[in-house]
Amino acid sequence: MEFIDLKAQYVALRDKVNARIQAVLDHGQYIMGPEVKELEGKLQEYTGAKHCITVASGTEALLIALMAIGVKPGDEIITTPFSFIATAEVIVLLGAKPVFVDIEPDTCNINAALIEAAITPRTRAIMPVSLYGQPADMDEINAIAARHELVVIEDAAQSFGATYKGRKSCNLSTIGCTSFFPSKPLGCYGDGGAIFTSDDELAQAMREIRVHGQSKRYVHTRIGVGGRMDTLQCAVVLAKLERFEWEVAQRLEIGQRYNELLKNKVETVSQRADRSSVYGQFTVLVESRDAVQERLKAAGIPTAVHYPVPMHLQPAYAGFGDKGAYPHAERAAQRVMSLPMGPDLTAQEQEQIIFALA
Repeated sequence: MEFIDLKAQYVALRDKVNARIQAVLDHGQYIMGPEVKELEGKLQEYTGAKHCITVASGTEALLIALMAIGVKPGDEIITTPFSFIATAEVIVLLGAKPVFVDIEPDTCNINAALIEAAITPRTRAIMPVSLYGQPADMDEINAIAARHELVVIEDAAQSFGATYKGRKSCNLSTIGCTSFFPSKPLGCYGDGGAIFTSDDELAQAMREIRVHGQSKRYVHTRIGVGGRMDTLQCAVVLAKLERFEWEVAQRLEIGQRYNELLKNKVETVSQRADRSSVYGQFTVLVESRDAVQERLKAAGIPTAVHYPVPMHLQPAYAGFGDKGAYPHAERAAQRVMSLPMGPDLTAQEQEQIIFALA
């Protein structure tokens, strides 16, 4: 059994993927080829955002977004301590300080009720993470930001395709950033990402930053990075988009089936009624995790842990929070375990997983 069955997905899309890749090989425009603009247009339409800027990775998306709003050394960015390290990494790379706020123990998303107390005169932005495929409480976060004149950047690396009160993730705040890493709900065959905004000035800034700060060839109007998404990777995502709505529906069905089959047996990460999750991971919370993982491994079932150490306890991030500072994040890190998940997971495989787990 595969943890994420990308092979089955490729088999279903082989002709479309191969044709898209061959088209790039034929025209030879490997950097900023026509597929880049085509993909950006389709992603804009999908999310409802006015602008989409494809970039080299989800990490690069976050970095470019922070650069576009002018984050400087000494600024503070409020975020969660329970996420992939890239969320804090980009903040520190710019000389700014990540200010962590603890999570909701049931959703594992940032607790919006705790954000306002963390704001200081140095706060520049709030960066909630739509963890495991489910957006955080974006209306409350946006309202807090508006009261304090802050920017909200949604880290939607795991949630492309999810909705919040009928609106698409990546179009829930000033800026939305996502990843097309292969295992994401919408993935390419390497690294890739995208930034979304409806702010014209920010969009222009982010387009320039991704090409070394160029406003036109060899005219550098701002500091930038080499942050373009390759044409070949855009071609792969274009092929996958043709099946994506079906995949989202499958993810919702499979996630709901997991929840039903595990009810009163194993604790699962909760989903709120006013939003959907695309289950970038389907995550349960267990005691004695190592033993549970070994038992599942013996049954031929792969698992993963997202994430075993909260960011404030990572060696490179010492000083951004002492042990015990964010108890719900620390407790979750000890208990979370992700099960096989993907649109091609069969009901038989799911029953096998449940039998071995519960």
